Amino acid sequence: MQFRRGHLQYFVTVADEGQITNAARKLHVTQPALSRAIGELESELGVRLMERHARGVTLTPAGESFLVRARAAVSAWTDAVASARSHAHSHSSAVEFGFLGVPPGLDSPRALDQFAQEHPGIELRFRELPFPHAPTKSWLADVDVAMCHAPPRDPGVWRQVFRYEPRIVLAPAKHPLARRSELEVAEVLDETFIGLHRSVEPRWAGFWSLDDHRGAPPSRVTPDHADNPQEVLASLAVRRAITTVPVSVAQALSSVVSGVVAIPLRDANPSTIMLVGHDDRANPHVTALRAFARDYAGIAAELAETPPRVHLR
Repeated sequence: MQFRRGHLQYFVTVADEGQITNAARKLHVTQPALSRAIGELESELGVRLMERHARGVTLTPAGESFLVRARAAVSAWTDAVASARSHAHSHSSAVEFGFLGVPPGLDSPRALDQFAQEHPGIELRFRELPFPHAPTKSWLADVDVAMCHAPPRDPGVWRQVFRYEPRIVLAPAKHPLARRSELEVAEVLDETFIGLHRSVEPRWAGFWSLDDHRGAPPSRVTPDHADNPQEVLASLAVRRAITTVPVSVAQALSSVVSGVVAIPLRDANPSTIMLVGHDDRANPHVTALRAFARDYAGIAAELAETPPRVHLR
């Protein structure tokens, strides 16, 4: 029985997760079905790709080699599907708009209101995304554009700076730092940070643990494998650890999250909030949104000012 294209996606996901159980949950399939698919793939190839053990799975040398090609094949298929969809949507009035965690309507309401007034015939459909992974074009496969802190550069993706924002430390209310009204980078570099999933693009992930100031990953991270903002918040609720976020995220969370404190980080490099999208999805609606982002970039200066201490209640 020949393996299907989906088997490659299954294999890549298991390799990224390091566990059949976690991969099955992420893929929304049963664990037995996933194990069977991996077995079919190995049988078809005539080589063992993974060693199963009590803590999960480990790739064999053949599996490590195959992973490179499998990831490229999955990415190529995703790009092909995205290209076909872009042609199908080229005459649609809708733009699929990706975001991370906090919906744009909460962190950029003025901008969206102005865009709606200037372009009443364009409908924005919002879709939450996981943290960026490489290649960026693959991460954007299901949307036309996305707004987030600068993702990895990709030849197939354009990037338009929208605004710059200070970084804010998020810490549990029980954390010793929670009593501070302001912090400096040097004071938090040796703290324990929330661990992110290994599939998250390393440089993007490292920005939130201040690797750009430290010059290396933090010496201590939690055992978490967060790949979206909700998982980071879940970890903050139970860990003695911190992370950083753009100020707009802290402000948006202030009315809906309890047990977490936001503390201004006075001397950190700012977060670069960008609108990003596919080069090959250039339809008039995306072009209008991109032009609006370019023209509107200057109005967010007030958001770049460090706000008063914000308690997330």
